[in-house]
Amino acid sequence: MSYPIEVALRYLGSKKRAFISVGTTFAILGVALGVAALATVMSVTGGFQAEFRDKVLGVNAHVLVIKYSTDFREYRSVMDQVAQVPGVIGVAPFSINPMMLTHGDATATGVLVKGVDPARSLGVGTDGGVPVLDLPRHILPGGDLTGLRRPGAKPPERAAPPSLPDVPSIEADAGARGALEPPDAGGELDLLKAYEARIQEDERAAAAREAQNAGAEPAPSAVDLEGAADAGADEGEEAEVAVAEGGPRGAIEPEGGYGSVLPEDDELPADVDPDPCADKEQIAKMPGIVIGAALAKNLSLDLGQCVTVTSPTIGFSFSNGAIKPPVAKRFRVIAIFEAGFEQYDTKLAYADLYETQAFYDHGDTVTGVEMKVDDIDNASAIAREISKLLSNGLYYTMDWEELNHGLFTALRIQQIGMSAVLALIIVVAAFTVIATLIMVVLDKKKEIAVLKAMGATDGAILRIFLYQGGIIGVAGTTLGLLLGVAVCKGLLVYGFPLDPKVYFISRLPVQARPQEFLITGCIAILICLAATIVPSLYAARLRPAEGFRAQ
Repeated sequence: MSYPIEVALRYLGSKKRAFISVGTTFAILGVALGVAALATVMSVTGGFQAEFRDKVLGVNAHVLVIKYSTDFREYRSVMDQVAQVPGVIGVAPFSINPMMLTHGDATATGVLVKGVDPARSLGVGTDGGVPVLDLPRHILPGGDLTGLRRPGAKPPERAAPPSLPDVPSIEADAGARGALEPPDAGGELDLLKAYEARIQEDERAAAAREAQNAGAEPAPSAVDLEGAADAGADEGEEAEVAVAEGGPRGAIEPEGGYGSVLPEDDELPADVDPDPCADKEQIAKMPGIVIGAALAKNLSLDLGQCVTVTSPTIGFSFSNGAIKPPVAKRFRVIAIFEAGFEQYDTKLAYADLYETQAFYDHGDTVTGVEMKVDDIDNASAIAREISKLLSNGLYYTMDWEELNHGLFTALRIQQIGMSAVLALIIVVAAFTVIATLIMVVLDKKKEIAVLKAMGATDGAILRIFLYQGGIIGVAGTTLGLLLGVAVCKGLLVYGFPLDPKVYFISRLPVQARPQEFLITGCIAILICLAATIVPSLYAARLRPAEGFRAQ
C-alpha cells in the first residue's frame, strides 16, 4: 500500500485515536442520506411506470391499426397482412363504443364496451394460440369466459337503405313553355301544369264540402238543449238530450268516483310487460359480458345476473336513411375482472364482437385491429413497419405508449424532475466533504510541510486528499445504497396505501432495479471526487515554509 493511502486513512481518524472523526462521520452520513433518498425515489417512480404499463397492457394490445373511416369491413385482409410482420404473435379485430349500463335502479354512463373475438383476443376455445389481451389473468375467481359468444353466432348483416318512391318523369323542357300553352297530344304534364292541376283539385274539394254543409240541417243550439232539459224535469220524465254524432254517450265517471288515488308506482303486471331479467332460463340464453370489479360494485352486479346495455343516443337517430330509436340489449355477467386501475375497473366492459356490432347498422365492420408483439420495448419499431406496409392513407398505426402518451410522458418527466431535485441532496453532502477536507488541510499544515520537506511531490499530496474524499464518497454511497434497499423492501412489505380515485392504484408501487442503484452510486462517487479537487489542490500547492511559519 502506498503512503498516500496510508496517510489518507490516518487523516480520517481523530486526534483522540477514534475510528473516524466527527467531521468525517457527518460527511459520510450526508452522502448516505442523499444516495438513499435518490435511490428510493427512482425506485418509486420506476414502480409507477412499471405498474401503469402492466395495467395498460393488461387490458390493451401492444399495437393498434385504426381506419380513418367508420366503415372498416376489410379488416380480415388487413389482419392477414400484419400477421406476416416479424415480431407480431397475435392479431384480433375489436370495436369500442361508449354505452350506458343499467341494473335495477343503478345506471352507469360513459362505459366503454369493447367488442372482442373470444378466440383471438382472449384465447377462448383455442389450444396453443397466443391471445392478444392479457385479460384472462385479471379475471376474479368464479368467472368463465367460455360463454362470451353464443353458439351459432354470426356477424350482423349490413342494413339495406330504405326504398324511395319512384321519381315522376318530367320532360326535358319542363317549365320552358308558357303556363297557358297546352301540352302536346299524348305528352306528359310539365311541372307548372302539375301544380295547376293540384290547385284546381283542392278548390273543387273545398267547394264540395261547403255545398254539403249548406244542405244539412242546423244543429240545436245550447239554449234549446237547456230548455228541453228543464221541461222534461218539470214533467218528471227523463228527457233525452240530443248529442252530436260521434260524441261520448253514457257515464264517464271512473270507478270509485273522482276521489280515487292513483298508485305511486306505475308498474305494469308481469303478463303485460314481462321482465326477461327475472327469468333464469332467459338469462342463461343471453350473450355474455365481462365487467370491471368497481363497475360491478357500483351497479350491485354479481356473476350470472342480467345487465342492460343501451346505445348512447339521445332520442331518435338517423342512420342509413332511416330513423332509429336507441338500441338496448340484455347481457349476462359471466366474469368480473380487476385490473387494479380504477379508470379501467369502472369504465370498461368486454362483450362478443358480433353482439356489439348489432348496436349499429354498419354490418360486419370494426373499429380497428389490435396486435400483440413478442417484445413490448420493440412495439414502436413494429408499429412503424406496419405503417409502411399499410401506407395508403386510410389507416393509422400506433403503439401502446403512443396510445397513452400523456400518462407515460408525465411519469417520465416526474421521474427526471424528482431525481434532479433529490440529486441536490448529494451536492449538499459534497459541500460537507469539501468543508471536512478543508478543515483537515488547515489542521495538517505542519504534517504537509514535513512531508514536502522529506521529498513528497505535489502529486502525492494531491492524491492523499483525493483518496480521503473518495473513501468518504464510497463509504457514504455504500451505506446509502444499503439504506435505500432497506427502505424499498419496507415499502413493499408494508404496502403503503394510496387513494385509487386519485392515483388509479391502491398501493405504492416500488421497483428496485439494479441499474438504477448502480447509476445512483456512480453519480454520488463522482460528485464526492469532484468536491475534493479544490481542497486537494490547495494542499498540493502548500509550501513547506508556509506550514512552519506559524511555529
